[in-house]
Parts: sequence; C-alpha cells; structure tokens
Amino acid sequence: MRGAVVGLALALVAATAAPVVAQSAPSKLIHTSKAMGTSVQITIWTDDEALAASASTAAFAEMERLDRMMTTWLPDSEVSQINTGAGTAAVKVSDETFAVIARAVEVSRASRGLFDITVGAYAGLWKFDEDMDGTLPDPKEIAARKKLVNWKDIVLDKRRHTVRLRKKGMKITLGGIAKGYAVDKAAHVLLDAGLSDFILQVGGDMYVSGAKGAKPWVVGIRDPRGTRDQSFAVAPVEDHAFSTSGDYERGFVKDGVRYHHILDPRTAQPARATRSVTVYAKDAFTADAWSKVLFILGAKEAMPLVEKLPDFEAVFVDADNTVHLSSGLEGKLKILTPPTPGT
Repeated sequence: MRGAVVGLALALVAATAAPVVAQSAPSKLIHTSKAMGTSVQITIWTDDEALAASASTAAFAEMERLDRMMTTWLPDSEVSQINTGAGTAAVKVSDETFAVIARAVEVSRASRGLFDITVGAYAGLWKFDEDMDGTLPDPKEIAARKKLVNWKDIVLDKRRHTVRLRKKGMKITLGGIAKGYAVDKAAHVLLDAGLSDFILQVGGDMYVSGAKGAKPWVVGIRDPRGTRDQSFAVAPVEDHAFSTSGDYERGFVKDGVRYHHILDPRTAQPARATRSVTVYAKDAFTADAWSKVLFILGAKEAMPLVEKLPDFEAVFVDADNTVHLSSGLEGKLKILTPPTPGT
C-alpha cells in the first residue's frame, strides 16, 4: 500500500523467464500489473493460456478492490475515514477492513507494540518517497508525534464493526499488513479458477503454490546491498508465503548512516538491528506483519520467538551483514554468496 510507514520492499526474486506461448504441454506464463503502490507479478505453470489471463486479471482486480478500501491515499477509503474521525467518532467499516485491523491489534499485543498501525501518525516526518531530499526530521516534531502512537488507543466494536481512534490527530496505516492479506485473497482467486501452480508476488510479499511441473518453484532472497536482481540465497518453496522487509528499498545514506522507511514505533527512528529479514509462513497475512516485528527486534532477540512458532521460519541479514537461519531452514536454503558489504 503506497505511503506505508512500515513498508514493503521488493526483496524476493522468483526464478522466472520471459513469457512463452502456451502449447499443448504446460509452460510458464507471466502477467504483470501495478497494485497497492507496487509491482505485481503472477507466474503460472499451465497449458491454458486463456485461463491464466482471465484469472490473473481477476486477481489484479481483487487487489485493487482491497486497496481502495484500505489505502490512506484516497480520502474516501475506509482507513481514511477512520483517520478523519480520530478523537471524535467511531467509523463502521467492512468485514474485511475490520478483520485486518483486528489482526493488526493481535500482532501488536503479541509483539508488545513492536507492530503498531498507529505509526500512521509518523507520516510526513521522514521523506522517503517522491519528496526524498535527505533531510532529517525535527526532534521536537518527533516527540509530538510519538504521543499519538499507541495501538492500545484503537477501539474495536466487534458487534457493530466500528473502529475508533481515541486521540485527535491519530492515524493508522495498514501498509505493514494489508499487502499480505491481499496476496492471500488474490491467491484464492487463482486457486478457485482452477490454477494450482503459480507464484504471486506483490512487492516484497509472495505466495508460492504447487510446483513447476516435476520441479519445485525456486525463489531467491535479494542481497540487501546488491543490485535489484541479485540474490544471495535460494530455496525451493511449495504452498507457502514469503515476506521480506529490507532497509534498501526506500531511504537514503547521509554522513555514512543509512536512513530507511522501517521505523521503530517506540522511537520514530529507522530500526538498526537488521538489513533484511525474510519470513516463511503458511500464509502471507502472517508473514507480512511479523516480518516488521522481526526486523525491529533483530536476529539475536527474534530467533527464540521464531523457533517457538509453528510453521514459521526466518532468514536474517543483520546489521553486521551476517546471515542467520532458523532451524527449519537448515538444509533447505542454499547460500549462493555472502551478502555484499556496504553501508
């Protein structure tokens, strides 16, 4: 979702080739679009070119539908209406927007606030988008905005399906979780259409279904200091989601220090423990939200948490450029080359 504070970086590179014309035997077909403020690519293994095209169009439309509800870039979106009513009114929202916000609150509670959608109040403090000019925010402004960031001030009414922000000036952003939800929904569109073998990638969030004929799909993890298409590790994946949060997609380097868009809610400063973290989970909704938490925590603090969660793995490149793998990925992830050094 465009303008997200905790953003979502294009970090996973699918091992794909140029699209080919579908023949009697299955082949790889690629469809691309833009949605939720980022690039979308659907790679399908099938012998039905018409079905692949129609299902991809439907999947793109599903993501656009969700974006219209959950973006902060449209003044009439449900999220924008919640922000407009902050401190004054509860806003009735759709089942889906309510479910995403409720899940965000759950993750906030479980992470003790390291995931917090009220970081929407930090919007505009840092210039990481088209307005990027290398300036740093005023410490006084940071202090003022921090008073508006607290997930406990989100009031949910499950019976009425309303959302209220207690303090005037508060804002939420679903940029750190809505893409994962949209990936899962779009994947179901493809599955319901009868396609079982595909990769759906939306920025740094990905869902991999089935296989590429007799071979598994193989995905790569982007080198945080390499070129955009450079991977430092690869792994075969089937019926799982990947989500990567990295410090390289939106930001700048000033006086030898890298400033980037993944902010620690407690400080409004870029998190410093990690260069990138890739989360492997059963669904993209889970992977998307928790990748931000793990990024902020860093490998040392986060790995015990990762090891406790079922069907949940992670790959870290820490601030010292060292790679850390959770135990479930040992023997599955292949390190091609050490990550490139640099600031």
